[in-house]
Order: sequence, then C-alpha cells, then structure tokens
Amino acid sequence: MPADTFDKLYLFRNLEPLQRDIIRPIFIPCSYRAETVIFEQGEATDYLYLIVDGEVVVSFKPDDGPALIVARVHEEGVVGWSAALGSPSYTSSATCSTNCQMLRVRGTDLRNLCEKHPETGALVLERLATVIAERLRNTHEHVISLLERGLHVRSQATAQKYLTAGNT
Repeated sequence: MPADTFDKLYLFRNLEPLQRDIIRPIFIPCSYRAETVIFEQGEATDYLYLIVDGEVVVSFKPDDGPALIVARVHEEGVVGWSAALGSPSYTSSATCSTNCQMLRVRGTDLRNLCEKHPETGALVLERLATVIAERLRNTHEHVISLLERGLHVRSQATAQKYLTAGNT
C-alpha cells in the first residue's frame, strides 16, 4: 500500500514520523474478493481489520433465528475489534460485499504496541474507539429499525389472525 494512502487514513493521519515507523509494520495490507468470508461468528479471534476500500457486511446469528445484518462497514471502518479487546472469539461474522482492500493487525500486536509505546498506543486506541463508537451508533439505529419492522410485521400478522378468526 502506498505511503500516502496509509497517511490519509484517519487512524494514521498527522502522526509523527517515529509513530508511523512504529505502527506501519504491524498493519499488514490484504485484499479480498467480493463474497469472501473474513471471519465467522464464534471463530477464534486473531485480527482487527481496517477497511481501506470496499464494503464489509457484519452479521449476527442469534441462537433462535436467522442471521441478521447489523452493519455495512465502509472505508476507514473497522471490523473484528473483538481481537483488539482480547475476546476469545468473534461475536459476529464479516463478509466482503465488494472487493476490499484492508489493513489487518493482530490483537496481540496492538496490545504490545500499547505496552512498548504507550503514547503512540493510546493515540491509536483513541482513534479506534472513535471509529468503533460511530459504528455502534449506526448499528444501534439499524437494530432498532429491525426490531420495529419485526414487531410491526408480527403485530399485523396477529391482527390478521384475530380478524380472520372472527374475533371482531
């Protein structure tokens, strides 16, 4: 990945040269074709992914129903942050809906960065938190919409059953 692309990403923008030199080697460029599953819900965590270009669909499969799309993550978004949290497994699945260019980093490498270079680590974590918080805000609105639609559909179905049963 060209240095100027790396430097334009929010996560790395306006870093000191020494900070860039510390961070750049742990963020590995990778690319995936559309429909590639990056990781599955329940799979052991390894990497956090920063999307450089493309779209990733994040889905969650509850035990009692079909998988739900909870987010569509685009350029400069992050998926797989369970790895950064030190969680043993991913809490959702991530699939490329388009061809994607990404940077991936091992959760252990992020933790090591924070231990060895606390100032730089804190800056990266603060920026990651900003990106993740934005997605959570958008995810929350999406989940509310799914629930409202589900409840509305069920309410209509219940009303229809009630009416067709002659209980007017």
